[in-house]
Amino acid sequence: MKQAEIKLNVILDEQNVPERIDWSSTDGESSEEMPSKAMFLALWDAQYKNSLRIDLWTKDMPYDEMKRFFYETLQTLGDSFLRAAGGDPMADKVIGDLRDYCAHFAEKMEVLEEQK
Repeated sequence: MKQAEIKLNVILDEQNVPERIDWSSTDGESSEEMPSKAMFLALWDAQYKNSLRIDLWTKDMPYDEMKRFFYETLQTLGDSFLRAAGGDPMADKVIGDLRDYCAHFAEKMEVLEEQK
């Protein structure tokens, strides 16, 4: 059995606002800490049948990057759900709706640059 460890290191200011988020993984290309400006972490609590989550962003995370981060997170959540659904046709339809919403979000929030 293989085992990997993911570490998060969050440096807070005096008001507990993240100034820096660093992460590392023993199973990545490099085991050195890498900087990040924002993170979403979601875990499933099987006992209480609900999700536990942490969402953090640093003081210097620009708003335009945060909008793009939300957009890309929604898109990849759809990808993850489709993999988990194992070919369920209803999942394809529902994730199609999510993709439509993502396109709407991207347009309204001016997230994506025009293709040239």
